[in-house]
Amino acid sequence: MKLESLISMLQRMLGASTVTLEVFFLTLIFSLPLGLLVAKGRMSHLKVINVPIKFYLLIMRGTPLILQLIFFYFAPSSLFGISLDRFWAAVLAFSLNYAAYFAEIFRGGIQSIPVGQHEAAAILGLSKLQTFFKIILPQVIKNIIPPMGNEFMTLVKDTALAQTIGVMELFRIANTTSSQYFSTVPIFVAGVFYLAMNAVVSYGFSFASKKLNYYR
Repeated sequence: MKLESLISMLQRMLGASTVTLEVFFLTLIFSLPLGLLVAKGRMSHLKVINVPIKFYLLIMRGTPLILQLIFFYFAPSSLFGISLDRFWAAVLAFSLNYAAYFAEIFRGGIQSIPVGQHEAAAILGLSKLQTFFKIILPQVIKNIIPPMGNEFMTLVKDTALAQTIGVMELFRIANTTSSQYFSTVPIFVAGVFYLAMNAVVSYGFSFASKKLNYYR
C-alpha cells in the first residue's frame, strides 16, 4: 500500500474504532445492571420468576451471538413493523447476550459468600438492601474480577460481529479496505487496534484486582 493510502486507511479505522468503543461501553452500561437483576431473579424461589429467566439464559447462551444480531435487526420490522437503527440493534443484541453471561457470573459470586455474613448483618440491624450493597456486593466484585475480565476482553473482540448487520465499526472498515487494495495490511492493523484495546482492559482489571486485595 502507498503511504497516502495507508494514512487514509488509518484515519478511517480511527474513526471506526470510536463506533467500536461506543458499542463496547453502551453494552456494559446496559448489560451489567441487567445482569445483576437477572442473577437475583435466577436465585428466586418463585417459579414464575426463575423459570422465564432460565429460559432467557438458555436462549442467550445457547445460540450464536451472530444469529441474535440478525434477529434483533430484522425481527422488529417483520413482526411489529418497527425499524431499528443498525447501531442500536447491535447494542440491544450485545446487551441482552452479555447480560446473560454476567448474570451467571454474578450469581456464582453472590452464592460464594457464606450465609453467616447475611445473619451477622441482620443481627447488626442492617436491612437486606444495606447488607447487599455494603457487605455482599464489594466481596462479590472481588471474587468475579477474573471471569469479568475475560468477558470484557471477549466483548472487545465480539464487537467485530456488528459488521454482520452493516454497522461501520473497526473490522468492517478493515475488511472493506482489505478487499479494495487486495492487501492483508488493514486486517493486521485492525488486529493491533483490538490488541491495544484489550491491553487497556487487562491493565484495568489487574489494577482493580490489586486494589481489592484487602478482601482476602
